[in-house]
Amino acid sequence: MIAFNKKTIQLSNEEYAYLDIGQGEPIILVHGNMSSSVHYMPLIERLQGEYRCVAPDLRGFGDSSYNHEFSSMKELAEDLYEFMQAIKIERARFVCWSAGCPVTLQLASEHPEAVEAIFAIEGGSCHGYPIYKKNKEFISVYGSAYNSKAEMAADPVQVAPMLNILASKSAAAMTAVWDSVIYTVNKPEKADNEVYINETLKQRCLLDLDWALANVNMFDKQNAYSAGDNSIAKVKCPCAFTMADKDLSVPDWMVMENVNAIKGSKLIAYVDCGHSPLVDCPDALARDVKEFFSE
Repeated sequence: MIAFNKKTIQLSNEEYAYLDIGQGEPIILVHGNMSSSVHYMPLIERLQGEYRCVAPDLRGFGDSSYNHEFSSMKELAEDLYEFMQAIKIERARFVCWSAGCPVTLQLASEHPEAVEAIFAIEGGSCHGYPIYKKNKEFISVYGSAYNSKAEMAADPVQVAPMLNILASKSAAAMTAVWDSVIYTVNKPEKADNEVYINETLKQRCLLDLDWALANVNMFDKQNAYSAGDNSIAKVKCPCAFTMADKDLSVPDWMVMENVNAIKGSKLIAYVDCGHSPLVDCPDALARDVKEFFSE
């Protein structure tokens, strides 16, 4: 991993930490849950010769502040828009990963003038990533939504265990989670992984993010948590979505919900790849990002 230093900039309510590496037209890279800007280093290393790669830590992640709780992806999108204004980037291409996808699509919906194109890596659905109540066997009860963040915090499978790991700052436990759920094909180099896990353990907003993921609904139909507002129809920029065959975090049907919702979207399939093409196939990923942004 190349050496890096994060910069900081004060927004109206939060302080953003971010990477700013490379030369050329700007690309803004938006990370997902349990990660930060630093997780983009494999891609930044491959793009920095052609693009200015700007990767912020979202509110409550990495080294950015967490002065205010949030409940929606739209709040994170507004942070991102304010960040662009603060660093004087009026319009940019975007790369987004996992939960960063609905954040970026919200931005494209609310501020279409700021988003030139979107390349989504294993992007979560803008129809929501549901966290359902569990039965006595700890199996999800389809359609059974939690009524509040406090209730969701006690979820025995998807939420409470992760909150406990983050509270304990256990690098070993977090590594086990990533190895079993995210790195299903390749693993990062040991030294790199230590950096990534350290970044993950900085997260303070897991419950907010899980609640926002469950409630986001940019479609025109109800999900378990909220009515759709059809704001996805306002996304007009070119979009590409990757779909990996061994992704245990974002299933194919979620990717296809986004692809089918945005007219003219491009689908890029990766074989023998899990939730992190950044680790499993970084060369192919960088090639596809460059090709898409040059179209």
